[in-house]
Amino acid sequence: MARKTGSHSEITGPRIRDAAQKLFARHGFAAVSMRQIAAEVGVQAGALYLYTPDKETLLLDLLKTHMDDLIADWVSADPGGAPAARLEAFVRFHIRFNLERADAVFLSYMELRNLGAENFAAIEILRRDYETRLESILSEGAAAGVFALQDAKIAAFAIIAMLTGVNTWYREGGRLSRAAVGDLYWDMVRRSVAA
Repeated sequence: MARKTGSHSEITGPRIRDAAQKLFARHGFAAVSMRQIAAEVGVQAGALYLYTPDKETLLLDLLKTHMDDLIADWVSADPGGAPAARLEAFVRFHIRFNLERADAVFLSYMELRNLGAENFAAIEILRRDYETRLESILSEGAAAGVFALQDAKIAAFAIIAMLTGVNTWYREGGRLSRAAVGDLYWDMVRRSVAA
């Protein structure tokens, strides 16, 4: 992001992204103006353009950062080894990662449609990268005879949709802890792919 000499870009830039993410998640991308984002941060609307050329680029930055972090964190968390252990790690990782980033997950699914074709394609590449990582675990498990699948790609889509759905109902302090949710969802995924 461009910045003015003497500005506090290391403070203002993240504040702009945080405010935009919160407002987009709460009101929807189309309903939020750059003026509202600026007011939330406490800067003049024109100052935002020192950090982003337009609102769509700001959304793209939020979605790309989320996907980059998701992939990088999974690469670090992936235990390697047997497909069943890797699948369990993936299930627990995906739930944990996404519950800590509810607004980012909401934007990733609900506001993707607001990107132009080129920006949409850039995010789709990252999404496919992540989905392919799960698909490869499932394919390895099927080849080893520990998973029974008709189509690893469709199974990956279904598992990710199921895991991401936790964000729609889970409430901190509710009946189930995050660990209990991880246990229940691992059991459901395990049973759905068991040979």
